Amino acid sequence: MSESQQLILPITGMTCANCSATIERNLTRMAGVEDATVNLATETASVVYNPAMVDVQDMKDLVADLGYEIIELEGVDEADKVDAERAARVEEIKRQEHLLKVGLAFTIPLFLLSMARDFGLLGAWSHAAWFNWMMLALATPVQFYVGKDYYVNGYKALKNGAANMDVLIALGSSAAYFYSVAVILGDLAGINLGAHVYFETSAMIITLIRVGKYLEARAKGATSDAIRALMDLSPKTARVVREGEEIDMPVLQVRVGDVVIVRPGEGFPVDGVVQSGESAVDESMLTGEPIPVDKSPGDQVIGATINKQGMLYVQATRVGKETALAQIIRMVEEAQGSKAPIQQLADRVSAVFVPVVIAIAALTFLGWYFIGDAGFTNSLITAVAVLVIACPCALGLATPTAIMVGTGRGAQYGILFKNSEALERAEQVTTIALDKTGTITEGKPVLTDVLVAEGWTAPSANGYRSDHYLLHLAASAERGSEHPLGEAIVEGAKTQAVDIAQPDSFESITGAGVKAQVAGQEVVVGSKRLAVSDNLQAVLERLEREGKTAMLVQVNGQLAGVLAVSDTIKDSSAAAIAHLRDDDLDVVMITGDNPRTAAVIAQQAGVDRVLAEVLPQDKAAQIISLQEEGNTVAMVGDGINDAPALAQADVSIALGTGTDVAMETADVTLMSGDLQGVPRALKLSHGTMKIIRQNLFWAFIYNIIGIPLAALGLLNPIIAAGAMAFSSVFVVTNSLRLRKYKVE
Repeated sequence: MSESQQLILPITGMTCANCSATIERNLTRMAGVEDATVNLATETASVVYNPAMVDVQDMKDLVADLGYEIIELEGVDEADKVDAERAARVEEIKRQEHLLKVGLAFTIPLFLLSMARDFGLLGAWSHAAWFNWMMLALATPVQFYVGKDYYVNGYKALKNGAANMDVLIALGSSAAYFYSVAVILGDLAGINLGAHVYFETSAMIITLIRVGKYLEARAKGATSDAIRALMDLSPKTARVVREGEEIDMPVLQVRVGDVVIVRPGEGFPVDGVVQSGESAVDESMLTGEPIPVDKSPGDQVIGATINKQGMLYVQATRVGKETALAQIIRMVEEAQGSKAPIQQLADRVSAVFVPVVIAIAALTFLGWYFIGDAGFTNSLITAVAVLVIACPCALGLATPTAIMVGTGRGAQYGILFKNSEALERAEQVTTIALDKTGTITEGKPVLTDVLVAEGWTAPSANGYRSDHYLLHLAASAERGSEHPLGEAIVEGAKTQAVDIAQPDSFESITGAGVKAQVAGQEVVVGSKRLAVSDNLQAVLERLEREGKTAMLVQVNGQLAGVLAVSDTIKDSSAAAIAHLRDDDLDVVMITGDNPRTAAVIAQQAGVDRVLAEVLPQDKAAQIISLQEEGNTVAMVGDGINDAPALAQADVSIALGTGTDVAMETADVTLMSGDLQGVPRALKLSHGTMKIIRQNLFWAFIYNIIGIPLAALGLLNPIIAAGAMAFSSVFVVTNSLRLRKYKVE
């Protein structure tokens, strides 16, 4: 069976939430399409589909048949893709600007003439037959050239069985325009339909809404500034050493394994490992941390970060779409294109909004005409005001614009949200569960003590001291281990110039230790679960009180000694945890360490609650236990053994310095590997959700207040059109405030 694939389709021509809902609904109905999410703000459709059942071209044809256009980006690299989308946005802004200028050129004189006549400033001229014809001449280009989109898009929407904003605008402006045409033609035929024409009303409706569309297009373009800024950081060329020569070439031609030269002040064109040279690198564009990081041979560097000092020779390990920057951009784009649960209410309202507004407008006309005895003209104008005051655009833009800006702002701080649902859930967190090793601590423990047990005699010590021979056996046994504690023993042996042998056999005992055959001797290194000795109990307790992790060593079934390893907490951990507690969050540390050692680390870090001696496979169960207490839990970890707990948590946060498995499992990735990113991520979530609620409130309250006022005859259609036009602009502009949101 074919595996599901994801497709991102850039779509133009959407004007309101009903447009995006129409595309989404029709795509979802296609056989083979498993899920489709259409985002009005990003103007994209994210489709999960089975390629064995549906063809990409079929989906594109469907969107085209619905009346919308797709920007073709197939086979285009990421940089050119961004340029193409940017060009499309710029083109749309230019189009809106042109239409606005044409609208203003005709509408301003038309409005001034109408006002002058109403105030009696033109004398007998204003009552001449040609005056109305002149107003018709000014209004017609606005109605059918500047307002053409509303007729075309309204027709498409009705054809698809979903009336949208364009239908309301077309109905409202057409009612005023064609009534006025009927008045002129009636005068020619000797039929008196009324003394007043409303050409200025129809033109002002279209032009004011065009003002709003122009400002909205400009503001929407600014919502993706963060993505463009990240993309612009990546160098376009690289200096590569091939066959002993330095060659300048496009970054896209660099291959894995190439050696790239990066001079001071230049950005790294690829991800790689330093081969030679020393320097300090500014990684703030990825991590949000302003302090440069020292780099020397063997250290990893990330593409688009900046080399500050010395010249570096870097061997490329990831290029093109595989670089960290490309993956970050992809994650942010996916998050921006996803739909937050809070948007569901707005979607449900938008689905029935336009038909309800049309019904209200019809009832308004009938009520004023038959009950209010307002006459045909006044009843019609009041109904027009109802049509144009209502705007589902603001509802459709309220959530996605804030999500776009919020996730982009997060990327600037090295905070990557997998999707908008994660951004929303993060606000609800009440408890933070922290893995210890590599999360609170450096994750690089060092060997501190080598203690030989009383009564143990080193067999065939080969000239070693007893403690060195004990370390030789333990380090040889741990040689094949990937556990941080095992690595600390191996590094400790190297530091003390103790020989490390290749074990004849090796067995890892999950959560307990290792067993190996070293030079014919069975060596077991592990925790107290493997062996407990009464005569060493006091020593173990002392080491644990000192915050050290003690490991017992058995040789041929006999207790041989104790090794102690210590892991220091990260410089920022205590401050980050204090910040979380100040925000009224409960902080829990989960560790496999014994209670005494865990308590020492917890005290240093400022954690009140500790869950100690938790095996890797039991971490998820501890998360469930915390959830059963009524907590909304965020799990923070960095290792493979954290993946089940991360998957179980309500919100999972992985440190970017950790494993790919943890990062793929997590809802949020912190590129810096710094716990300070946790309170920053939660604060950004709170700020974004606050903006979303403000947007939804104003979008709803605007219609709740505006429509009744219009129906009661308290709003002139021109004022209604202006209010409608600027409602969307307000929502987008409010979202843009997140670009300067402080998460510190």
